[in-house]
Amino acid sequence: MKSSSDSLGDLFDSFQQEARLETLDDYSRSGNVDAYHAYLAGEPQPAGYNADWVDEVRSHTENGKRIRRVHILSRPLTEYLRFELGWGYRKNMTGGEEFFILDVTNRPNPLPGVPDFWCFDSESVAVMRYDNTGRYLGSDVPAPERAAEFIRYRDTALSHAEPFTAWWAEHRA
Repeated sequence: MKSSSDSLGDLFDSFQQEARLETLDDYSRSGNVDAYHAYLAGEPQPAGYNADWVDEVRSHTENGKRIRRVHILSRPLTEYLRFELGWGYRKNMTGGEEFFILDVTNRPNPLPGVPDFWCFDSESVAVMRYDNTGRYLGSDVPAPERAAEFIRYRDTALSHAEPFTAWWAEHRA
């Protein structure tokens, strides 16, 4: 079992299966700010956009590992979500990452107040911290006995979500 002293990077180095829950409408202050501004300016997606992450994902999925992500959102989408889903998710899928959408536009959120997190092998969790502007502040790895709580969150999110490609085909406008 992984220890609570592991870092997010350590957990990525040793996992077999993981899932991420995303709950924010805007991560524009946490990721590739230049790409987001290019998107807003109507520029085409650069050929090498997200290449490092796609390569990392591919290195895991080619070795039989599974990476899944569920995003809780509601419509209408923020500009950032149109960017993240249209550029990011679609690009990351080329490396084998799987995406799901839990759209709470016309239904209650089954996970109100649950923070963003990564769940690794149903054993370890890294809870992501952001400030009130969406800027990433780091992650915390809670004690192993808290993993079950986040496994329930992950399973709830996946059971209420639909595959991104189906959701995107209907709602991407």
